Amino acid sequence: MTRTPAHRRRPEARPEEILEAALAVFGEQGFAAARVEDIARRAGLSKGTLYLYFPSKEAMLNALIEQSAGALARVVEQHVATSAVADPEAGLRGLLRILFTAVSSPEISAAPRLVLTEAHRFPELAAFYRSHVLDVMRRSLHALLAAGNAKGVLRDIDTDAFMRVIGGPGLAHMALTNIFDLHPDKLTDPAELADAVADILLNGLKPRLESERS
Repeated sequence: MTRTPAHRRRPEARPEEILEAALAVFGEQGFAAARVEDIARRAGLSKGTLYLYFPSKEAMLNALIEQSAGALARVVEQHVATSAVADPEAGLRGLLRILFTAVSSPEISAAPRLVLTEAHRFPELAAFYRSHVLDVMRRSLHALLAAGNAKGVLRDIDTDAFMRVIGGPGLAHMALTNIFDLHPDKLTDPAELADAVADILLNGLKPRLESERS
């Protein structure tokens, strides 16, 4: 198949091509060392054309965050608003399924993994990720807890502690699977793994009484 020359590509297709190229270059070189000209070359565009769509490599990474972790945060927000409030326990299980399915995908988790490695050196990047991802998640978890407490199915606990309990397993799964290539032996389906984590969160580690197993 003949590749369409860069100057003949549909303009509406270029932002996606630029972001794909940016993610590849960021992954190979690291965000700090990546050069805009390398991204432009990977996308098959001139540096000047690239700047028509993104004024900086920071803008490219922000866009990558928006289309991956940002989109995930909005899905969680919608899930809590439409489902979790009506049935908080089922909503919690569904929320974990959403998270584990998303972070199991290298395509979705690539930008968040990059942020984790670079955010400490770029405060503005950390601030963008917080406002577009973490703050949205935090509001959603607070709403879930409030609904569960109101219905008497979840204890009244601190939102920030809850966020760390919920986020920890997802981050661990992302790192173990996509960085260390350590996959679960039995729970290979992300949804089943999420259900197992939800069971531990809701029921703890102590053995159940016989009356509770039926």
